[in-house]
Amino acid sequence: MNTLPIISSHFIIKDEVSQALINAQPVVALESTVITHGLPYPENLQLAQGLENDVRLNLAVPATIAMIKGKIHVGLSALEIEELATSGQGLRKISRRDFGIAIARKESGGTTVAGTLIAAHTSKIKVFATGGIGGVHRDAPFDISADLPELGRSPLVVVCAGAKAILDLPATLEYLETMGVAVVGYQTDEFPAFYSRSSGLSVNVSANTPQDVARIALAQWELGIQSAILVVAPPPADSALPHAEIDGIIEQALAEAKQKKISGYALTPYLLARISELSGGKSLKANLSLLHNNAMIAAQIAAALTTSNLRNRSV
Repeated sequence: MNTLPIISSHFIIKDEVSQALINAQPVVALESTVITHGLPYPENLQLAQGLENDVRLNLAVPATIAMIKGKIHVGLSALEIEELATSGQGLRKISRRDFGIAIARKESGGTTVAGTLIAAHTSKIKVFATGGIGGVHRDAPFDISADLPELGRSPLVVVCAGAKAILDLPATLEYLETMGVAVVGYQTDEFPAFYSRSSGLSVNVSANTPQDVARIALAQWELGIQSAILVVAPPPADSALPHAEIDGIIEQALAEAKQKKISGYALTPYLLARISELSGGKSLKANLSLLHNNAMIAAQIAAALTTSNLRNRSV
């Protein structure tokens, strides 16, 4: 049986993922902080299983990425997903700075957008689906997510619903420009605001089909440009929230967090939970809906990339 060459002793690539990559079949990377830090059990388990199913229904292989006992797993078994979902406290959020620590201490944890990008790129996966990327924080322009520079050095297609709405979206777009990251609106010419379909901000270009995205990505990568293609898809209309409505809720949650002196890694989880409370659960519904939507779009783009690559090889 053919296998991928050993990347590093720190990686464990699931056989299904390995064989798909060898056979040039579409593969979609999925992050795991949504399992470890995003939702409580059993909702986190149901979401993780659902996202993998979304990818499979669109004829691609899911590769959920996580750290388990000091090993970077690319593709998880059903049991491993369940163990992450039920482990509770003590799991680390794995970004670029955390890999060495987690490996040396044999820790487990969920990979952030930045952490998943590193593992997916090392594993030769070309498409990654997530909810929203990190960015520049409101009223704190020095507080910049590690996701942004990682997007600048990771040649993947990353499908998301924009940056998390709690962030400074104009400043985040400016930083993406600095890092050379192309922002492609998927069936939209406007940068979505995570919970909302509209932000009033423009994208670099719009693409109407997975094949459009594949052509842009392949042209960029053929030039040796190492930055990501950020594909931003609006949340489905039946769950999206009006921008003015959710922005007022976000402002209230931010003010409460400031009053309580919540900052650092604790800030984003607090804000997302508080926004869900203040919106009567509508923000959570939008979040789940856009995650499923992004996984399906990513699988379709992965299939289009695979087809385009094979066509190019046969010319």
